[in-house]
Amino acid sequence: MIEDDRQAERAAPASDDNTATAAFSPQSFLFVPGSRPERFERALESGADAVIIDLEDAVEPAAKDAAREHVANWVSRRHPVLVRINGRTTPWFEQDAKLGALDGVAGIVLPKAEQAADVAEIVSRARRSIPVFPLIESAAGMWNAMEIARAPCVTRLLFGTLDFIAEMGMSDDGEALNYYRAQLALISRVAGIEVPVDGVTPDINDTDRLECDAANGKRQGFGAKLCIHPKQIEAVHRCYRPGEQELRWATRVVEAASKASAGAIVLDGKMIDRPVLLRAQQLLALDAAVRRKA
Repeated sequence: MIEDDRQAERAAPASDDNTATAAFSPQSFLFVPGSRPERFERALESGADAVIIDLEDAVEPAAKDAAREHVANWVSRRHPVLVRINGRTTPWFEQDAKLGALDGVAGIVLPKAEQAADVAEIVSRARRSIPVFPLIESAAGMWNAMEIARAPCVTRLLFGTLDFIAEMGMSDDGEALNYYRAQLALISRVAGIEVPVDGVTPDINDTDRLECDAANGKRQGFGAKLCIHPKQIEAVHRCYRPGEQELRWATRVVEAASKASAGAIVLDGKMIDRPVLLRAQQLLALDAAVRRKA
């Protein structure tokens, strides 16, 4: 699921080697409690791009060992998922991290990531180069985010907004966190990993807030969002996937470039330079990747 359609692309018509490619990256990550194995299949059928079986916040301490067994008994290559394990300082970390050795575990979500050594410990326990998705949800994690992003096997940073504001003594997980969102987007770009994933919107019935949160994250350079209920997935996809208006614009830009001779490209009285053309190509390539996945 996570690695499907990695090579989807659309050739660019520019006169040089301007070729835009877009590997499909999940834009919706749906949590499902590890203590509820009857929900695992339904989560996969929800339309979410990626499913995270949660052994941390969604599972009471007394049920954690049983939840780990549920995951071990269920995962397979037929339905790969991500697993959020318990943090490195907890008594469940060592056994949880060993789940990374299973073929059906496509990646490990690491909560409370605060240093590169946290990531290295997971890879060591899994005994393979498994993708790791660190959750940045503390001041120390934010401070060391570049170190974490550059650690081996890190695929993408996730922003644990609710835990972060609790530690920071903040009261707003929306625009008040935009400085930190921008930092994570910048760090991801410099580290050469995929764009980050924004935190959850806790009220599953507040569609307006969800759409506002998703749009805000996109403006800050995020490319996906964590979801806690299947009903949140559609709105997240509407936000992060190219809309019809964007695609029409991108198509016109690429067509104008293909017809232009050497020199400036002009569309609707505006110059189309290389960054604009690349953006148009990326939108079309992303749309192609989404369609192939579907």
